[in-house]
Amino acid sequence: MSKRHSAKYKIDRAMGENLWGRSKSPVNKRSYGPGQHGQRRKSKVSDFGLQLKAKQKLKGYYGNITEKQFAKTYELAARKKGNTAEALIGLLEARLDAVVYRAKFVPTVWAARQFVNHGHVTVNGKKVNIASYSVKIGDVVEVKEKSRNMALVLEAQQSSERDVPDYLEIGDRGFSVRYVRTPELADVPFPVKMEPNLVVEYYAS
Repeated sequence: MSKRHSAKYKIDRAMGENLWGRSKSPVNKRSYGPGQHGQRRKSKVSDFGLQLKAKQKLKGYYGNITEKQFAKTYELAARKKGNTAEALIGLLEARLDAVVYRAKFVPTVWAARQFVNHGHVTVNGKKVNIASYSVKIGDVVEVKEKSRNMALVLEAQQSSERDVPDYLEIGDRGFSVRYVRTPELADVPFPVKMEPNLVVEYYAS
């Protein structure tokens, strides 16, 4: 098992949930945490503990986001008018690697970051290789012509594990999407319950 897969499954087991809804997740077989103490009786979790878990779960879902990047995203959300929790979700979903994953260009969020970093994607016809790049409404994200026959692209497109959400408009035989609108929490197809309101409480406390 590669380090990336090992880390991904470790998050699943630590959270006790199948974060990405993948059929190979170890949580499908056992829902307790990793290590020799994983099966011990769970004690009551404090409010801070619940907030921390919600933050770790949401951050972990988006792959390789660092603590510093995630905190910065929260700060941007907090400066926006309206609901900070909804703004946080909107900013996370607007990340280029998140759009690449949602569009089913690649099978995992981890692969999405690598795919972008290696220059396989364009935004409005121009190459962008920064995973954290923020996609704007109306932007068209596309797989480069020479990258369309890559095995992981074909694997993702043929997968029935997930569908492309309706805030992305599919085009060019599934190799491009247009970012139609900023999604709200209810629009995002998370396989598990996310609680961005607790994340806001975590940073605000």
